[in-house]
Amino acid sequence: MDAHNLISRAQGRYVHTIDDGLIEDWPEFFADDAFYKVTTADNHRRGLPAGIIWAHNKAMLKDRVSALKEANIYEPHTYRHMLGQPSVLEESEAGATSETSFLVIRIMGNGPTDVFASGRYLDEYVFDDGRALIKKRIVVCDSSRIDTLLVLPL
Repeated sequence: MDAHNLISRAQGRYVHTIDDGLIEDWPEFFADDAFYKVTTADNHRRGLPAGIIWAHNKAMLKDRVSALKEANIYEPHTYRHMLGQPSVLEESEAGATSETSFLVIRIMGNGPTDVFASGRYLDEYVFDDGRALIKKRIVVCDSSRIDTLLVLPL
């Protein structure tokens, strides 16, 4: 299977996992030494390293999920992701880099539905046994204003 198809399938499962509330499975889309960051377009453009969410391995992602399930208190809500087609920038037999636009709608437990975030995924994938695992994901949000209820991963 080519890089575009592997990445498209991985991204489809990734957003399905988040949107359907299967958050404990979310870290399984990442390589063990993965890096995950959520930042703004302005900070990314300026090369500022800090992120709103920052994890430099899969264990940190699992810790985030544990905190979401056990420690954090937040208003119930869900997401619905809409993804553009991934643009594969480079590829080899071992992996690929890609960029994918996204739009996330947030559905609050009490009813309102709002545009929550838009932006792009800047990804590095490794291919392992016929699947694409995220080695590096930088989530670049278009807006410099991030809602304080960024609980679930983008």
